[in-house]
Amino acid sequence: MSLVSGPGKGGHVAGAVPNELRLVIDNHVSYIQSLDTRKDELEYWLTEHLRLNGVYWGLTALHLLGHPNGLPRDKTIDFVLSCQHDNGGFGAAPGHDAHMLYTVSAVQILATVDALDDLDKRAKVGKEKVGKYIANLQDLNTGSFAGDEWGEMDTRFVFGAFLALSLMNLLDTIDVSKAVAYIQACANFDGGYGVSPGAESHSGQIYTCVGALTIAGRLDLVDKDRLGGWLSERQLPNGGLNGRPEKLEDVCYSWWVVSSLAMIDRIHWIDRNKLSAFILRCQDTDKGGISDRPGDMVDVFHTHFGLAGLSLLNYPGLEPVDPA
Repeated sequence: MSLVSGPGKGGHVAGAVPNELRLVIDNHVSYIQSLDTRKDELEYWLTEHLRLNGVYWGLTALHLLGHPNGLPRDKTIDFVLSCQHDNGGFGAAPGHDAHMLYTVSAVQILATVDALDDLDKRAKVGKEKVGKYIANLQDLNTGSFAGDEWGEMDTRFVFGAFLALSLMNLLDTIDVSKAVAYIQACANFDGGYGVSPGAESHSGQIYTCVGALTIAGRLDLVDKDRLGGWLSERQLPNGGLNGRPEKLEDVCYSWWVVSSLAMIDRIHWIDRNKLSAFILRCQDTDKGGISDRPGDMVDVFHTHFGLAGLSLLNYPGLEPVDPA
């Protein structure tokens, strides 16, 4: 899956959504399916470090659009397995170093196409080795997780570990209680969560922390009203959402913010219609794809998160999505 941007741009810079502007499902499907045909473009190779993530974003978008067979299943599985290392982890593409984030995407892809058993049947190593790779990245003193052997710590990695291990039924291989305590240490006075203890609140990190607490069954630890207030303040007059105060709106926060609100039952605290209209204005209605904001180039990252946000908003024609 290519991370090449364009060729189209999101349209309708401002104003109300015209009556004819609706979700162009068939165009989005065609756009996603065309991405891997652009191997003659430099950007295709410059984004190789995101290849496995891109497959997940494209595949999930197709499922949300009601086209689960939009990518060839066997070739998708083959590519995922070609990215695996002997230690159980996965890299972004064949030959790339193993990392937590790519390992999570690999597990998500295999789960989505009902092929997790292929880890035991066809992969270099099976599910238990994948689980061990993830578990070995946990710092048993703090409960946090590193992204890889070099030791970068981030709440994204805690959530990634919880998500991948839960999909493989291996959550008992890590110290969940200690990881939950680490997440609590990342909580701020405004109800949000940061990348590490003391770091400012950010919508993306809030999603990872609330998502991890959801998987662990510990949403009782979240100050839902305070967090819901902070998240609802991310909506700007044009309907879009930003990641933190004084920043521009971006379609990707249609997922990070709305999914967090959904998990704490506060999704009704934002104007759903204005957000839906903002996402629709970011479509390239001719060639498909969604951009970060109207007037910018479309890409598979924002296409995925825009569609996921619309699904959370119960937009007609899309399959439902789990906010965690």
